[in-house]
Amino acid sequence: MVVSAALLAGCGSDSGEATTPNVNPDTGGGGGNGLEYNGPAPQTDDIQLYKLNIWDNLATQERCGSCHGTGGQLPRFVRSDDINQAYSAGEPLVDLGTPQLSTLVTKVAGGHNCWLDSATACADIIEGYITDWASSTGSLTNEIVLIPPVEKDVGQSKNFTASPGTFSSTVYPLLSQYCSGCHAESAPTQQQPYLGSSDVQVSYDAARSRIRLDNPADSRLVQRLGLESHNCWSDNCQSDAAAMQSAIQSFVNSLPVTQVNPDLVISKALQLGDGIIASSGGRVENDLIAKYEFKAGEGSIAYDTSGVEPAADLTISGDVDWMSSWGLRIIDGKAQAATATSRKLFDLITATGEYSIEAWVIPDNVTQEEARIVSYSGSTQVRNFTLGQTLYNYDFFHRSSTTDGNGMPALSTADADERLQASLQHTVITFDPVNGRRIYVNGEYTGDVDETEPGNLNEWDSSYALVVGNEVSSDRLWKGSLRFLAIHNRALPPEAIAANYEVGVGQKYYLLFDVSEKVGLSQAYVVFQVQQFDDYSYLFSEPFFASLGDEPIPTVDLEGIRIGINGREAIVGQVFAALDTEINAAEYVDGKQDLSRQGAVIGLEQGSELDTFFLTFDRLGEHEYVRIEAEPPAPPPAADIADQPRIGIKTFAAINQSLAAMTGISHSTETVRATYEKVEQQLPVAAQIDGFVAAQQMGITQLAVAYCNALVNDTTKRSEFFTGFNFNAAPAQAFNTTGRAQIIDPLLNALVGGEVNGTSLNNQAEPAVVREELNRLIDTMANCGSNCNAERTATAVKATCAAALGSAIMLVH
Repeated sequence: MVVSAALLAGCGSDSGEATTPNVNPDTGGGGGNGLEYNGPAPQTDDIQLYKLNIWDNLATQERCGSCHGTGGQLPRFVRSDDINQAYSAGEPLVDLGTPQLSTLVTKVAGGHNCWLDSATACADIIEGYITDWASSTGSLTNEIVLIPPVEKDVGQSKNFTASPGTFSSTVYPLLSQYCSGCHAESAPTQQQPYLGSSDVQVSYDAARSRIRLDNPADSRLVQRLGLESHNCWSDNCQSDAAAMQSAIQSFVNSLPVTQVNPDLVISKALQLGDGIIASSGGRVENDLIAKYEFKAGEGSIAYDTSGVEPAADLTISGDVDWMSSWGLRIIDGKAQAATATSRKLFDLITATGEYSIEAWVIPDNVTQEEARIVSYSGSTQVRNFTLGQTLYNYDFFHRSSTTDGNGMPALSTADADERLQASLQHTVITFDPVNGRRIYVNGEYTGDVDETEPGNLNEWDSSYALVVGNEVSSDRLWKGSLRFLAIHNRALPPEAIAANYEVGVGQKYYLLFDVSEKVGLSQAYVVFQVQQFDDYSYLFSEPFFASLGDEPIPTVDLEGIRIGINGREAIVGQVFAALDTEINAAEYVDGKQDLSRQGAVIGLEQGSELDTFFLTFDRLGEHEYVRIEAEPPAPPPAADIADQPRIGIKTFAAINQSLAAMTGISHSTETVRATYEKVEQQLPVAAQIDGFVAAQQMGITQLAVAYCNALVNDTTKRSEFFTGFNFNAAPAQAFNTTGRAQIIDPLLNALVGGEVNGTSLNNQAEPAVVREELNRLIDTMANCGSNCNAERTATAVKATCAAALGSAIMLVH
């Protein structure tokens, strides 16, 4: 179905009040929105699907019914008197092949009568309704139809400078005077972006994405005043908008113009918005009950766009930033849904007895412990489910009839696998009564087996709240970025999880760079798949050649593609510069010829709405640019630095592993692990010996005591380690000449290796000196008067063990 050119008639304001959430999660059948349809029956199955997916969801007064209902404005696609006529009016507004291009979606995305504060959220919800309809009919397609874009020549460009420059004397005075009351770090009710910051650099960084260098009148700073009357400082918002536009124009006039090198072989120019949306179809979203794509980019609400009512929208609190590439960056805060709207998770998941939590995440680091990424819980002690992080591991807490109220014992990925990395990862946790809990990372099952019987969900609590980035009590902070979150009330099968991983995250576009003049064809393009990768860059990947005309494909040499941005070649990321291939008819298959499977990351400059891209070629057909590579600069003289120590110290992880290896006690032993978690941050983090401090030795000593305690308290392990020693004798009898050797010799072997009276390394502690020191310690411990009993013997062995194994012999290397 082709998108209709018809436009919805305007109706009222472009912003509507939010509708009251519907507590009934059913989105079909007319009952889910409180409406009752009493007109003629649907004449076809397709009209019935229209009713279930479109009419039932949009016919309320809070959404489209107040304008486009019976007797309302054309088109009357939610009229209540005849669903068949409503279908006739609505069907041309829907594209079942590519739902995101439907007029119903694009009109609302442009700000037409959204019932939420975010037009993007409303558009996503409607797109979901259309996608459900398309899935029911089998109309949904992932085929991309390439359409020639509007051509632009690569012209002169103006670019933001790194430092504020004349921004300080043009735009900044207005921002600092009139916006600092809210948009500043020091404001009583501080709101981002910090346009009015007392630091001009901070203000400049925040304002750049809201300034249009090509057309200052279209700048967001101007439109907020003139079109939205947002915090005008006088009685005339239009006058204030004009003042802001004039200030921006003055700033733009001061910027230098970037001239394009006329010798370059270049394509036509495009912006990201000129591209063709690469369909996000292919995602498996069966049984989806909550969905967060984090597209809003601003505000205090992250919207649930699943379309399943009530919407469990997340309220953002604390230090949380929006990502321009879609996502939330959790710095020191959280995003939490209300208990009432979170209730739908309880209702819909307990109804099926299974569920999946799917997230695209970027952990800030691999040192976080007891951090909560996604949680449906009541406190740090009670929960229904939680996806969390402990160092390199993902943790899955799940409350059932076979676990406790805190979801323990948790299922975690294996330590040795180090599944969690500080990079973009697709993470899915699933539960069902047959397989129990499972964890998937980047489309693959981790293989970690749930040793706990699956049980059932009868113990779940309906009073908990959904929260991301923290615990509901705000004391289990997770630092990182969440780019997508979906909750399903079924366990996704492995093939569905793999498919969703392959689809990826974020919006992707096909940019068609016109090279027709260079290759002698009327509609010839080098096409890249492009997406905003993060707040700072774009990803250009998998280029191919395509001709949209009917002419035969000629043979054309193609060498050295480089990506240009805003009038100049990008400084870094030129992966395709080494490309050397030939376009020809033999390799042109299914309407394209693949050029590379690689990808390149290009730095973002002015923002996704402003940056203009083009391609340059070293050779394209008969056109050639002879590139003269600059001579590499002479290497600087070697730095004259002070002599460095020839020895170093072990860091925290190596200390822990060394003590475990020497004693034979696992580092996962409960008492040992508890001590390690307590002193970990006190242990050395760098190998430089000149950074060692006394506090670190105290931490090492505590850890050594924990290992030696565990060793001596385990009768089997101590008998194997201290062979023949009599732990049941008093010190005077136990520490005779033979007994002392039975304690000291194993410790020396663990420390220095080889024979205790010899050496196994060229430079190491002298065993005889160490033996003398340990004998003195035993003398002190054995001099115990009336308290000299077998218990004192064990204590003396523990002290001797800890003194030896926690010494510099273990630490220094």
